[in-house]
Amino acid sequence: MDLTIKRLTEDEFAKFAKLIYDESGIFMKDTKITLLSNRLRKRLSALSLSEFSDYYDYLQKLTGEIKRKEYEELLDVVSTNETYFFRNERHFEALMDVCLPELSKVKKDKKLRIWSAACSTGEEPYTIAICVLECMKYFPGWEIEIIATDIAPSVLEFARDGYYSGRRIEKVAPEHLKKYFTIEDKEKGVYKVNDELKKLVNFNYLNFFGKTPFPKNLDIIFCRNVMIYFDKIHQKNLVADFYQSINDTGYLFIGHSETLHSISEDFVYKKILESPIYIPKPRS
Repeated sequence: MDLTIKRLTEDEFAKFAKLIYDESGIFMKDTKITLLSNRLRKRLSALSLSEFSDYYDYLQKLTGEIKRKEYEELLDVVSTNETYFFRNERHFEALMDVCLPELSKVKKDKKLRIWSAACSTGEEPYTIAICVLECMKYFPGWEIEIIATDIAPSVLEFARDGYYSGRRIEKVAPEHLKKYFTIEDKEKGVYKVNDELKKLVNFNYLNFFGKTPFPKNLDIIFCRNVMIYFDKIHQKNLVADFYQSINDTGYLFIGHSETLHSISEDFVYKKILESPIYIPKPRS
């Protein structure tokens, strides 16, 4: 069989779309049939399977640790991971100019916890780390942790390695490149994140709708351009969980094309430097 030609039937697409939805909350519209076909081919090839139906049947028969790992592989290939350093710069300007200074004033325990909730290949949490290090004058002696999670194991491995080039780093200011990166391959323009950044960020696997509990006592949550992949029910559940995880003085950053309108009444929109940022309503 030629895997470059084969495409899911409508019935096969419906079965995989439901399976993916049940496992991750990711909702795949009917228009994504070609996209899903292209991405599933990677698993068929890896498992030496010749039909999409064979792969579906294979998934149904799995149990235990083998099932967990293969479902992680499945969600890995269907995930979208397009990002780069300082994506939507206004968010990071708001972080440095307003959010971090304010948190330094109101927090008494001298602990700063930030969650990059869908960190992809690591550009977002490392950008957050740069911003925090540039604002260290506000946090002398503080305990600082940046938690970075994603549903795709392959991108977590990429992020831990910390090698970036091309479009991924083109928005990093020259002084930040010099300060927080080392040149690994000058000819190819490959840079490696330095140890100072790496020490701030902890990468871990997390499925929003799996059994792993969310981090708690968070001061800032970044979850940008993620909710667009979920239906309204899963969006509401996700934001409700965020509310349980964030401190009263915290900030929730979402994508510029996203909104919490009709999704949650637990957060209030706070326009900071033209950026979509929300703060939690005080708990009674």
